[in-house]
Amino acid sequence: MFLFTSESVSEGHPDKICDQLSDCLLDAYLTLDPESRVAIECFVTTGLVLVGGEVTSRGYVDIQDVVRKKLQTIGYTHPDLGFDAATCAILVVLNKQSADIAQGVNENDGLFSEQGAGDQGLTFGYACTQTDAFMPLAIELSHQLTQRLATLRHNGTLPYLRPDAKAQVTVEYTDDRTPHRVSAVVVSTQHNPDVSQDRIHNDITKMVIEAVIPAALMPTPPTIYINPTGRFVIGGPHGDAGLTGRKIVVDTYGGWVPHGGGAFSGKDPSKIDRSAAYMARYVAKNCVAAGFCQEMEIQLAYAIGVAEPVSIRVNTFGTSDLSHDTLLSIITDTFSFKPKDIIHTLNLLSPIYEQTAAYGHFGRMDFPWEQLDKVQVLQACRDNRLANA
Repeated sequence: MFLFTSESVSEGHPDKICDQLSDCLLDAYLTLDPESRVAIECFVTTGLVLVGGEVTSRGYVDIQDVVRKKLQTIGYTHPDLGFDAATCAILVVLNKQSADIAQGVNENDGLFSEQGAGDQGLTFGYACTQTDAFMPLAIELSHQLTQRLATLRHNGTLPYLRPDAKAQVTVEYTDDRTPHRVSAVVVSTQHNPDVSQDRIHNDITKMVIEAVIPAALMPTPPTIYINPTGRFVIGGPHGDAGLTGRKIVVDTYGGWVPHGGGAFSGKDPSKIDRSAAYMARYVAKNCVAAGFCQEMEIQLAYAIGVAEPVSIRVNTFGTSDLSHDTLLSIITDTFSFKPKDIIHTLNLLSPIYEQTAAYGHFGRMDFPWEQLDKVQVLQACRDNRLANA
């Protein structure tokens, strides 16, 4: 047996605010000009939003309006929170994309004629059979807990909740990496000052933890900590500064597999940090669903300005009857990993990114990289290879 823990943060967490603002602005530019080159970072603290980065676009975006509307939707709508959508200062410092980078991405520009990767780097994709969403159990339950908190806050069931929150789930696994039970849960949620910790503890236990985590995963009561400091009134940007890209493990697989290091939010899909991570998830999920293995991790690596990846690695953790070379051949026969092809395959020039920026980029069926539309193609390719072996 071993224990593994993952966490999630709510849409009102300072870092997640920044991710959402960056992706809202990305969507706004892509709506006006799908060929926009965008790399936007945001920073928040008490009463201040700073928007910086590089944008090259034919569209004009009212950045102040986009930012204030998103902050209002999240729930920062009163001065008592120390951060108010209507009154916070918004500073904007945006420049155009570097011409040296652009010539490596633009077709028929730079050293190569094809669209190249927007940067060098490596990224990982993963899928497994632990859950119906093909995600590791600990991160999936963590996201469900923070989503549940947001639902109860927005619909008024628990009106004393404030936007900032975190959840953490520890899963006990058998030695073959199979989930056995939930052994610990931590929930920290911002709240109004006039509510007792006893009420918070009772409400969160019954309406969040017990509503989200199946009883079968709690055959013995897990260790539960709810607001373990005893108080969480000061939160959001008033309690802690936030920055785009500081929750990359929350965004992906909760630490169950490696992370390449590049953040997603605020980046258009010419940046392989984002697009190749989505493609790797798409491939891994379809391969697991095709019955090739019980779990799959794929690493992709690129050189800036070059279309083909410099390396592709597949790991099935001993759960596949197919050899590494056979798996890799099936994958490369079925999928193209050139940036332009990835963008076309997953329709990544559409303004779909705002909804990715909270509660994880993977495991939700409303994203194109979550579709299981290559399963039969992969199975046919495997069968042909085995028949001709």
